[in-house]
Amino acid sequence: MNIEIQRKRGISYYYLAHSYRKLGKVRKVRVYLGRNLTKDELVKKRKNAEQQISERLSQIKAFKDPYKTVLAESEIEELKKLIPIGRIKLSHLSEDDWLKFTEDFVYDTNAIEGSTVEQKEVVGIIEKNEWPDKSKDEISETLGVADAVRYIRKTKEHISTQFIKELHKIVFKNSKPYAGIFRKLGEEVAVMDSNHNIIHKGAFSAQVPSLVRELIVWYEKNKRRYPPLVLAAVVHNQFENIHPFRDGNGRVGRLLLLNILLKHKLPPVNIELRNRTEYYSALQKYELEGNIRPTIELLLKEYRKLNKKFGV
Repeated sequence: MNIEIQRKRGISYYYLAHSYRKLGKVRKVRVYLGRNLTKDELVKKRKNAEQQISERLSQIKAFKDPYKTVLAESEIEELKKLIPIGRIKLSHLSEDDWLKFTEDFVYDTNAIEGSTVEQKEVVGIIEKNEWPDKSKDEISETLGVADAVRYIRKTKEHISTQFIKELHKIVFKNSKPYAGIFRKLGEEVAVMDSNHNIIHKGAFSAQVPSLVRELIVWYEKNKRRYPPLVLAAVVHNQFENIHPFRDGNGRVGRLLLLNILLKHKLPPVNIELRNRTEYYSALQKYELEGNIRPTIELLLKEYRKLNKKFGV
């Protein structure tokens, strides 16, 4: 680690910097120390800055190889045969089917995040524009997720930074002032369980733009190599690891998953509220072990229900 000085208009700005190598490229982490500092002030501030850099490096290490899959080529071939598209195809879904799927998806994806809007109330909001006795934010996010599903059905885009931001903006435009905006520098996030234990930390805010770009590059590079279900699972799980927004990452991640499946001509899939524990467990398996299999198994389970529901 070394001290860097940047001088502007007679003012000296001090940073503690550390270089490291990731994916074949040299990158750098910086922590701002202050301006016009004395030697004693530098010594005092450096110790705290070194701790911050160590924490950031541990996070960077966790994201070093985020797209590792435990699936061998033989397993990928097997998965291609397992994906239940023989009985239900995207073209089989009527507009009534899409309405029913959208209502289920809206209810479950919001309920997973704590929304109190009930399933029958979702139907009333979407079909009849009836507003139940729930918060304005919950109602607007109900409409927002439905709008996002319609947007995904129309767009030809698979994934991009702007597309990700647009999904967030559509869902939260009437409930969050930061709709469509990635976390700013210094805005760090963590997910806690019901006992207030931290179960996941998002990437450091300074990493968010580059990690999102890496995710997009990985998808473009591999979209013809892996089966669509693998692509969708990895993009979704890695997006959740990054957690680029202050809030709303779960819903945007599940919309991304849905979009990638549709763009590969697969039917939509919905993660039901009743499977929330299994869903979170699968995300942790991916984050801690790079194991994508639990997520794929959950998606296949949801597909089997979809086949049964639409009876085709």
